[in-house]
Amino acid sequence: MTTLHAVPALGTHPTSGANPGRAQTRDLLGRATFDLLVIGGGILGITTAWHAAQSGLRVAMVDAGDFAGATSSASSKLLHGGLRYLQTGAVRLVAENHVERRAVSRDVAPHLAKPLTFYLPVYKGGPHGAAKLGAGVFAYSALSAFRDGVGHVITPARAARDVPELRTENLRAVAVYEDGQMNDARMALMTVRAAVDAGAVVLNHAEVTGLRFTSGRVTGAELRDRLDGAEFGVDARLVLNATGPWVDHLRRMEDPAAAPSIRLSKGAHLVLRRTAPWQAALATPIDKYRITFALPWEDMLLLGTTDEAYEGDPADVRVTDADIAQILDEASLSVRDRQLSRDLITYSFAGLRVLPGGPGDTAKAKRETVVTEGRGGMLSVAGGKWTTFRHIGRTVMDKLAALPGHPLSEDMEPMDRLPRHAPLPGFASPGAVAHRLLVDGAAPGPRMAADTARHLAGHYGSLAFDIARLANEDPRLAERVHPDAPEIWAQVVYARDHEWAEQVDDVLRRRTTLTVRGLDTPEVRAETARLLAERARD
Repeated sequence: MTTLHAVPALGTHPTSGANPGRAQTRDLLGRATFDLLVIGGGILGITTAWHAAQSGLRVAMVDAGDFAGATSSASSKLLHGGLRYLQTGAVRLVAENHVERRAVSRDVAPHLAKPLTFYLPVYKGGPHGAAKLGAGVFAYSALSAFRDGVGHVITPARAARDVPELRTENLRAVAVYEDGQMNDARMALMTVRAAVDAGAVVLNHAEVTGLRFTSGRVTGAELRDRLDGAEFGVDARLVLNATGPWVDHLRRMEDPAAAPSIRLSKGAHLVLRRTAPWQAALATPIDKYRITFALPWEDMLLLGTTDEAYEGDPADVRVTDADIAQILDEASLSVRDRQLSRDLITYSFAGLRVLPGGPGDTAKAKRETVVTEGRGGMLSVAGGKWTTFRHIGRTVMDKLAALPGHPLSEDMEPMDRLPRHAPLPGFASPGAVAHRLLVDGAAPGPRMAADTARHLAGHYGSLAFDIARLANEDPRLAERVHPDAPEIWAQVVYARDHEWAEQVDDVLRRRTTLTVRGLDTPEVRAETARLLAERARD
């Protein structure tokens, strides 16, 4: 058992520039009248709050759980054009996705995203032949204007050198293409921070208990703080329902007779310790439409995903034993058995895709964003892809500008007059940040380990220097949270004071990678809870 040293308190006041306390935020939410109240702190709500605040609107955003606490932190962690969408003829969608992927990876958040090479194995008897897949990856790279190279085909022997766990029996060829990946929870949190920097007021763990109406129009919401039970309300000229799988629940608060507008599809994933280095990801065709991924991610291996209709309570979505068996079975088409031992699984998670209502196989359904207006004037936004989160924000803003009577447009800066590629906080080259962290380690104070420097640079960008300063002020905060992970205790304090972390899982599951690594031991959880409790309250 790992012995953890107690981390001392940093004082009774949060560090400079810290987030306001919950009571102060509730008071501000209750006193002001906002132009826009966004209900839902997943990436759809977050990106709308960010764009709306940039446009000059007074914006509030609340979520019943943590920011990105549900599906937005349970994705496949990809920034991608969507190779499989070519199968359905969605050429324009793929091209648009590529534009957004490149913008996020290069102009908006290079510190949070990185390129990833994909190998698409072609096996004897598989659903696609080498010629077809070769042509497919060429067309895929053409739709990105060949800015990431040219899709091509390589030999099995060449692919096996980069992915030692690649199954080579009956392997005919391997198609190659380029995409990107990220840590979705970290990307979401940085976007929340961008929204706040632009003027938005945000509060997590605040549940909507009812809507406010004025002359039949939705003009705000009643809320309850889930942490201390405090009740308060928010007034707004317009309310946006961005609650993801719960979108119809809120629509029925507005109109009890509202018909269902969405359907849900469950996507389950597994995280495993790696048995060998992986220099590329695997995207293996299961059938004509589905692909299973094996992705090197956070020094681990991410497997998935499933795609099946879900009709239960969104709060109850779980990874079942059947999901685990399916993911491992599908992965075994291209991954060797020794990498697929259940003993290597450190974590599993499931999210719910929100799809437009209607019949048909969920695997074939379009991942499009739909914006609707209810009888009380509340807007509801649902669906979409992580890759296009900025585009979704602009789409919602265009809808706001075009509302009958133009209730907000006179107060909004037009989207075409705002920066097209506004960077997220921490914008920097992760390699340069990591180098600086290591070089600065020669100064008085604890020397930072190389894996910690790389981890901080790739999750915070230039904001990593703020964490390094915390560690330099108190060397015990420079200690690792767990010996087998790169995170240090300064990140917990930073999450508490600057990233709205209120509960242990907020820190260990979403601000850091301790939970997905299977390292959130009772000792780690207890010490994290103690540090969270030390935050000064109003």
